[in-house]
Amino acid sequence: MKQLVQNYRKGLLKVCEVPAPMVRSGGLIVASRCSLISAGTERASVRVAQRSLMGKAMERPDQARKVMDQVKKKGLVETAKLVLNRLDAPVALGYSCAGVVIEVGDEVQGFKVGDNVACAGQNYASHAEIVFVPKNLCVKLPEGVDFQDASYVALGAIALQGIRQAEPRLGETVAVIGLGLLGQLTVQLLLANGCTVIGSDPDPYKLEMARESGAIAVLPEQLEEAAESLSKGQGVDASIITASAKDNGPVRAAAAVCRKRGRVIVVGAVSMNLPREPFYLKEIDLRLSTSYGPGRHDRVYEEKGVDYPYAYVRWTERRNMEAFLDLVRKRHLDLKRLTTHRFPIDRATDAYTLIMEETEPYLGIVLDYPAIAGDRPARVVELRPSRSESRVRLGIIGAGNHVKDMLIPHLRGRPGVEIRALCTGSGIGARAVADKLQAAYCSNDYEAILDDRDINAVLIGTRHDSHAAMVVKALGAGKHVFVEKPLCLDENELDGIAEAYVRAAHSGLRLMVGFNRRHSPHARKIRAHFDGRTSPLVMVYRVNAGAIDPSHWIQDRTVGGGRIIGEGCHFVDLMQSVCGSPVTTVRSVSVGYHQTGITNDQSIMALEFADGSVGTLIYAAAGDTGLAKERFEAFGGGRAAVIDDFTSTELYSGGRRHAFRTRKQEKGFFEEMALFCASLLRPDVVLPAFDEIEAVTRACIAAERGFVTGECYPIGTTTVVPGVSSAALT
Repeated sequence: MKQLVQNYRKGLLKVCEVPAPMVRSGGLIVASRCSLISAGTERASVRVAQRSLMGKAMERPDQARKVMDQVKKKGLVETAKLVLNRLDAPVALGYSCAGVVIEVGDEVQGFKVGDNVACAGQNYASHAEIVFVPKNLCVKLPEGVDFQDASYVALGAIALQGIRQAEPRLGETVAVIGLGLLGQLTVQLLLANGCTVIGSDPDPYKLEMARESGAIAVLPEQLEEAAESLSKGQGVDASIITASAKDNGPVRAAAAVCRKRGRVIVVGAVSMNLPREPFYLKEIDLRLSTSYGPGRHDRVYEEKGVDYPYAYVRWTERRNMEAFLDLVRKRHLDLKRLTTHRFPIDRATDAYTLIMEETEPYLGIVLDYPAIAGDRPARVVELRPSRSESRVRLGIIGAGNHVKDMLIPHLRGRPGVEIRALCTGSGIGARAVADKLQAAYCSNDYEAILDDRDINAVLIGTRHDSHAAMVVKALGAGKHVFVEKPLCLDENELDGIAEAYVRAAHSGLRLMVGFNRRHSPHARKIRAHFDGRTSPLVMVYRVNAGAIDPSHWIQDRTVGGGRIIGEGCHFVDLMQSVCGSPVTTVRSVSVGYHQTGITNDQSIMALEFADGSVGTLIYAAAGDTGLAKERFEAFGGGRAAVIDDFTSTELYSGGRRHAFRTRKQEKGFFEEMALFCASLLRPDVVLPAFDEIEAVTRACIAAERGFVTGECYPIGTTTVVPGVSSAALT
């Protein structure tokens, strides 16, 4: 399918052939017929993308600070690579479209194949021939509303929510500051509500469009006089700011024309450096409007489809979308007059040339799409011939930031290894990474990777809840597997993986989990330091993890598994590899869980190992980020060792201290990728045994249970498969 894509690093726009999206639970696949370009928002996005690196940094100082923090940890060269890699990620433009439902996901009621619908949402209702949209961002078209008008649904809902925040009464006077497309929609909606409307904008063309709708339209310097005249010196009842500005001029103007105890509503992106005096003297009520309305930026509402109770939240973003389209149906709005240009999707870049260069006046710009032929859209895009002579032909399933930043760089150019295919949930993401790696094809259907007989190994880096099923299927398809941690989220999944791996291992298949820290040169130094000891170890691993919002997918028990299963497994595995013995018992306690019942990222785990060693994992999310993230200490046999954030290691024995330092953080990513690839090229290269992986996974799952019960759990492993103990790795 065709999709408009922007390269954020260079600012280039192009229409690409990318894999069509897969249907997911709680959403719909829609074949677009029209999409609306939100000229103001999208022009701003393109302009930022076209700026230099310094210009981008000035636009996002918060991100620039994060970059400087990374320089301290990873060094300038590595950080520069990461930043450029992130900037190379493609960006989808557009967030308002209309089309026909061609597939319905599980847990979706009220829609069927063939329904005409309107869709909203950044990264959902994009400028693309086919889109996936969650059900709460999709509404049916009323009878008589065509695709062109319906494509205005997102902007219409934004305008409607701004008006709801203003609470206009019949006969009131309202000023609309900024008469772009959003301002024009606001004008028409206010007029339909029985208000007198004063519109202000420096553009004569936009003023004329507002006059034709029935507003009193004036230049910014005439606004105060017009407001005073219409209100008999009292001021307008409300001012709605739909302009976009770097300064606080629109806010000042809105306050200046408002009556005492009036309302100022900020809808557009303007500076919020408020002048105190007019707001104080007039006791003006300042309100902000959040996009389409309640539900916006709420992952539970938008992604999981959990609606707000109608009686308590009358106007959600979806209900605003429905209300807007109903007003279109009743002819209270004239959207045809606002549509000044239409372009086919093949000529989408011409539309942006018009917007950026302003070669002629414009307002509503609609992109048109052909009707989709065939039952199933293409989810594989062939790019170039495969280099089939490589002994390791790898398919990558999931290419988020971690995979792109930490794993792929150590696979590129490795002798005997070809990255044959890329699969990600985002079609534009799959195409961009596949092009960069010169892969043969890209897809967003991982079954296509597993069905490819030319692929003999897969790297799985998707969200945690998908790992278990993908590992089992990949092993069943005869593929070697590298899967990012965690291996799975519960014991039933682990039992299924163990059963699949026992069968696969007898055929020579390899399975490795991304517990990278054990492969770090710092970990190797410590294992060698304690080699030959005859007494157990006492180990302490302190993790200053930093806070993650409870609504983040990692905190979701069904998707991310929580932070102990999702990340804590790293630290348990390192302790297990250092003592060379599997976990046998675990007890856990969490401050956060007992306080909120939501998160477990303020917790402690006490671990015992088969050789008598003990370890404590202190996982703290409420600390200050100025403190280094990780510190590991081990004591035993008259020796001691410390790893400080994987940049320095101190080894103590015989009263002497030996220091080992690296120029940047060395967490073992290079080494784990090298080991996995080597194990596929040389049968004598061994990987960590499955019983070690199983022990770590069961320990973290048991710790999750322990946060609730407070009990101590024995950890048993029953799976016997080929492999060696991590203690043998040097």
